[in-house]
Amino acid sequence: MENLVNFVQKEFVAKNEVPDFAAGDTITVYFEIKEGVKTRTQFFKGVVIQRRGSGSSETFTIRKMSGTIGVERIFPINLPAIQKIEINKKGKVRRARIYYFRNSIDPENKDLLTKHEKILKTDFGDANVADDLEIDEDDENDEEGDEDLEDEDDKSDEGEDGE
Repeated sequence: MENLVNFVQKEFVAKNEVPDFAAGDTITVYFEIKEGVKTRTQFFKGVVIQRRGSGSSETFTIRKMSGTIGVERIFPINLPAIQKIEINKKGKVRRARIYYFRNSIDPENKDLLTKHEKILKTDFGDANVADDLEIDEDDENDEEGDEDLEDEDDKSDEGEDGE
């Protein structure tokens, strides 16, 4: 059965010419996006986190930072929409799958994160925010006013039933 699968993959599956890249390399993938009738080329530049699988089912995962948020995308090697793959920089890592890269922080964005943390600590501190909330007397009066409106609606419904 495996021989049959391998035979079909070799003979009938179209293969893209892919440069030799591995985990840790920074690459740019250019691929087509079809929006209705129009077709445009978009690129995704990031660090290769892993290559997985073999043959026609091989995939690779790329991670890039968009601001302070990490974005990952999984591409099949033989995706027909891929136009080309460029290797921007070779990386030197000791692992085939660098999942630890997800937890690392970009040095450029590290200042942004610490600023946000400082703001949160100064605004809220360690105190419980719910304890600081107080209900104004005006709010209590508004709630009673809502009950009065409900009573008036009930009276108007009773009047309609009587007629």
